[in-house]
Amino acid sequence: MKSKLGTLILGLAALAFAAGTAQAQTPKRGGILNFAISAEAPHYDPHASDTYATLHFPATFYSTLLRFNLSKFPQLEGDLAKSWTVAPDLMTYTFKLNEGVKFHDGTPFTSADVKATYDRLRNPPQGVVSTRKATFSDISTIETPDPLTVVFKMKNVNAAMLEHFASPWNVVYSAKDLAADPAAPRTKINGTGPFIFVEHVKGSHVTGKKNPDYFKKGLPYLDGFKGIFTLQAAAMLNALQGGQVLAEFRGVSPAERDRMVAAMGDKLRVEESSWTLNLLVVFNTEKKPFDDVRVRKALLMAIDRWGGSQGLSRISTLRSVGGVIRPGSPMATPEAELVKLPGFSKDIKKSREEAKKLLADAGVPNLKFTLWNRNLAMPYTPAGIFLVDQWRQIGVEVEHKQSDTAPYLAAMNSGNFDVAIDFSNLFMDDSSLGLAKYLSITRAPENRSRSKDEILDKLYDDHMRERDPAKRKGMIQAFEKRMFEQAYQQPLLWWHRIVLTHKTVMGWKMSPSHNLGQDLAEVWLNQ
Repeated sequence: MKSKLGTLILGLAALAFAAGTAQAQTPKRGGILNFAISAEAPHYDPHASDTYATLHFPATFYSTLLRFNLSKFPQLEGDLAKSWTVAPDLMTYTFKLNEGVKFHDGTPFTSADVKATYDRLRNPPQGVVSTRKATFSDISTIETPDPLTVVFKMKNVNAAMLEHFASPWNVVYSAKDLAADPAAPRTKINGTGPFIFVEHVKGSHVTGKKNPDYFKKGLPYLDGFKGIFTLQAAAMLNALQGGQVLAEFRGVSPAERDRMVAAMGDKLRVEESSWTLNLLVVFNTEKKPFDDVRVRKALLMAIDRWGGSQGLSRISTLRSVGGVIRPGSPMATPEAELVKLPGFSKDIKKSREEAKKLLADAGVPNLKFTLWNRNLAMPYTPAGIFLVDQWRQIGVEVEHKQSDTAPYLAAMNSGNFDVAIDFSNLFMDDSSLGLAKYLSITRAPENRSRSKDEILDKLYDDHMRERDPAKRKGMIQAFEKRMFEQAYQQPLLWWHRIVLTHKTVMGWKMSPSHNLGQDLAEVWLNQ
């Protein structure tokens, strides 16, 4: 008799094969796609955000200069750019733009819109936040010799700059709109994407309709979409099973996957991948006693990541132990080196004894604090419960406080917390992206530890100029060692992505990032 696990594996394989076969069918036009979004956007501006909630519906309304080809990931392809050239010294990037592109308000798209967008990204006006400011600080000038050509001149080499032009966060805004109000994208949507914004009903849904003037002829296939906010996992799964929604593109836990496979059988498509996303333990270094490295290090050393990964991977999307780069990717620190760093030892008994001593030496042997967390059941809640238990085992008393996405991010960004669960939400494995979150707060507003460390800043800048992969990897490990010894913040565990869709949903492509592939232009319904 086959085991239940064996049956499940065979079932998943059959579903995957059937999915691949079905994807080759001729697309059908029309229909409205209802899909679930498990968090509501705090605002509409992807430039100022690093949560998928500010991307899963705005992405449908906008375009980017380049984008990733998800069928050949991480290969790049044009979006607004028709073609591009890169100088051999990596100091000049020239883009030729598509003709006939219009914003949804009818305004023609030109190179001036690209320039205004990237000027805002690299040097945001007062009152505007750009979480990619550090990423584009290497740009010296942006030239627009004609309406369909834009030239980026660099002041320093950035080996991953081309990939950053394909970032899903760097949506292109109208220069006219930004001139009138640089903060307009937080509350207004006017893009060049495949769908036109219709309405956002807070606490309920967001809807979009087909853009009849979309510059990619023949797309989109859908007449429109409805993104339904389902903040509770049980409600989302019930809606998926009942057909009220046909997909949830972020990801579910293994237990949720198994439940849905058992309930829906061959009506369900299951796709899995490792994930360019981790949860972080972050300390507010501006608040006592977390301004003391001994306290921060003690709390990190008390966490049994290796044991936790075994338990949490069964009930949540959390899985892999790793440093600042996705485990298993080319630039990631090998396990043999990782275990030597504070917080990653496999001898948890010894680590906890040292942690207790550090707290005593810092004068806080009976430490109490509040852990600030997001109220998403997957995987923030189990991560918070796990951390409270880990710290209890060294005599630390923790109150676990969770909040909706908007107030959660507001507290994180303003520094109104002691210790928190944060996230590093990446779209590729390159270290120029992965390390940027840990730069000094003066350079990286997404650094919620609020730390300032000139040594880390220099290590980052040096590694950005290095084109030899082996030398660059060594610099990454030096950066990681410094950061973990100072214990400003540290990855808890990396995620594993499992996406469930009805088999009637076609054309959507799986990737290691839930930030990619969400414009829905090529999605169609086989019904």
